[in-house]
Amino acid sequence: MAVLTETEQATPPARRPRSPRREPNAFQRFGRSWADYLYILPALGVMLLVIGYPIYYTVYLSFFNTPPSLAMEDKIWVGLDNYKRILQNEGFRDVTRNTFYWTIFSTLFSFILGLGAALMLNREFIGRGVLRGILLIPWVISAVAAAYVWRWLLHSDYGVIGAITMQLGITDEPIVFLDDVDRVLPSLIMVNIWKEFPFAMIMLLAGLQTVPEQLHRAAMVDGAGVWERFWHITVPHLKGVTIITVLLLLVTNLNSFTLPWIMTGGGPAGASELWITDVYQIAFGRTRYGIASAYSVILFIVMMTLGYFYVRALTRGDERSAG
Repeated sequence: MAVLTETEQATPPARRPRSPRREPNAFQRFGRSWADYLYILPALGVMLLVIGYPIYYTVYLSFFNTPPSLAMEDKIWVGLDNYKRILQNEGFRDVTRNTFYWTIFSTLFSFILGLGAALMLNREFIGRGVLRGILLIPWVISAVAAAYVWRWLLHSDYGVIGAITMQLGITDEPIVFLDDVDRVLPSLIMVNIWKEFPFAMIMLLAGLQTVPEQLHRAAMVDGAGVWERFWHITVPHLKGVTIITVLLLLVTNLNSFTLPWIMTGGGPAGASELWITDVYQIAFGRTRYGIASAYSVILFIVMMTLGYFYVRALTRGDERSAG
């Protein structure tokens, strides 16, 4: 019989390392709580009817060549030919460039202007509530009404802005905004920035109100200036709301139809044509539903990609708290 030494008796037996706990997958979670989904089954049915079926039919129709008579029983299977025609078309490249400029510059300057307005409204001063209400006007008014008003203001013949510049002696004749191929897209971007910056202002103002005031006071005691406090305290606290705001603005601008369509209809000579207006022209102007469906699928993929990053940004905090 072996006799254990005092050291061996005092040493506890080694514990087996625990295997990492595996998170249940989607099917396992559904199997555990399948009864809970019965409560939302009617809503899921409605969503499949009004959202799922149109998406399926659009994808299905994108593989066919539809006749101008709209007799869908006469449609011809063409496979991926519609997608090739769109991607290889030179007009698609021009529209993509316009959409890129429209989306990037509208998002960038809407965010910058909204951030400046949020920083101003975050301070205490007399009339802050009135100013906040005035700055919200562009966002709350109808996009159709705003488009018609700005179309009148920027009109080449009897526009108010052109008349004011002539009366002030700035120009000798009215400025051509919407009928000039070089000025029409910047003009539309300017109007879109005016319409959207209040949304960024509200989002960023809500984020600014969550920044602890004690951090700013401590930084002031340490001798930090305005820029240092803004860069090292305010910006890190606005990171989450900034990502969400930028993604929402990107999705909104990519899907923006009312403002450019009412003001210019894609003209002149396609200089203000965007993805969404081009799809409308192909579908309802030329009745080419197959090509328009393929075009819509491409746009849908871009939207879903941005939507994925938006959901990731929303759920990032939940994942950290769960971990």
